[in-house]
Amino acid sequence: MTLHNGATARPEPSTRKAVGPAVVIGSALEWFDFYLYASMAALVFGRLFFPASNPTTATLAAMATFAVGFLARPFGGIVFGILGDKYGRKIVLSATFLLMGISSGLIGLLPTYSSAGIVAPILLVILRLLQGLGAGAELGSAIAVAYEHADEKSRGRLGSWPALGVNIGLFVSSLTVTVLTSFGNEFLYNWGWRIPFIASFLLVALGFWVRRQMPETPEFEKIARDTSARKKAKPLRSLIKSDWRGLAVVMAITIGYNGVSYIFKTFSLSYLSEFRDVAANVGAFGISLASACAILTVPIAGRICDSVGAKKVIITGAIATAALAFPFFWLLDSGQSLYIWIALILATGVVVPAMLAAQGAFLSQQFPTKVRVSGLGTGREVGGAFSGGLAPLAALALVTASPTHATWGVSLLFVAGALFIGVGALFDQTKRAEAAEPAPAEETVRS
Repeated sequence: MTLHNGATARPEPSTRKAVGPAVVIGSALEWFDFYLYASMAALVFGRLFFPASNPTTATLAAMATFAVGFLARPFGGIVFGILGDKYGRKIVLSATFLLMGISSGLIGLLPTYSSAGIVAPILLVILRLLQGLGAGAELGSAIAVAYEHADEKSRGRLGSWPALGVNIGLFVSSLTVTVLTSFGNEFLYNWGWRIPFIASFLLVALGFWVRRQMPETPEFEKIARDTSARKKAKPLRSLIKSDWRGLAVVMAITIGYNGVSYIFKTFSLSYLSEFRDVAANVGAFGISLASACAILTVPIAGRICDSVGAKKVIITGAIATAALAFPFFWLLDSGQSLYIWIALILATGVVVPAMLAAQGAFLSQQFPTKVRVSGLGTGREVGGAFSGGLAPLAALALVTASPTHATWGVSLLFVAGALFIGVGALFDQTKRAEAAEPAPAEETVRS
């Protein structure tokens, strides 16, 4: 319905109930696949897809394939971001889900290095690139959808929906890895690792159906009524020319956030297994515990954002990240399961998900509607390519280069990431983005 002042009415609660499952379930299924790859790269792929003469080198190579996915993500964020701003958020979320799910399923069917030689890692990299293209468009588009279905009083809560889906995906993925590693290495390396990837073929059907039922956002429908302007629109050019400040804010926060997040979640597994001789299922179970806590943390953080503001939540998270930089490894180095789980819960169960929940509202506010998906996709994925994929690799290289496997260099990476997050949040461009929204035209009430 269009109101007398030209503003588009927010959806009724029943409409939001339809959007919620589409955002949460879709994000959960996509990020289940993405985090599953991260865990298997740390634990399995080095031995299966690369020559086994040097286990450490093979693990580095496997982590490099994880980084390759981040190199593809900016292209997905930019291309699908443009499509989202020109043709709608709904179509993009459906397409990216298919791309991600099918690529993940095919990974489970790949031959290993022992049977196919160099062809095996080449195919792995190709499918990882396709995964990256799909994931590159997913979170930014989902954030825009959730934000644009919210009213002024619920943007923090609804904006946290994608973060909830991400952490549900992480929980199910980490729990899956925990179960698989509990059956022993022989089961895991022979065929156990394939099971969750092949299951993606079944999951993608469910997720695609859910996303097809999702309504388009009211804010996009408002600008889409001007079909001639929409056809002439060049979102990326407009973004770089007029909204580059918001783009810089999103990039800075993403560089910091993705760097610390993936070190916490992926490097920690490899570090415990390779350098501290801790059983693989201990770290995997710790991530499961942490992601279960995150499922509770995200909605709480979303409501706090509506009370005190998303900006304050993000800055508080940056401070907490810096405070955890050294204690995190003190707890891991103890080698005791309880302390390891406490470290992972604090980092990936409380601090990281709280910041991600706040990003839904805060990052969306950096852009006007006409470039929101392009801004979120480009800013998040270009920034993420420099940190999310390279930070775990850099952390592993720093520890490997140290004769004593010292972790102080990795702790400094945490501090640097916290600085990026905090400084980015301080340069908030919300008021500028609001001023760039077109003034509503006077028109008669109609349904």
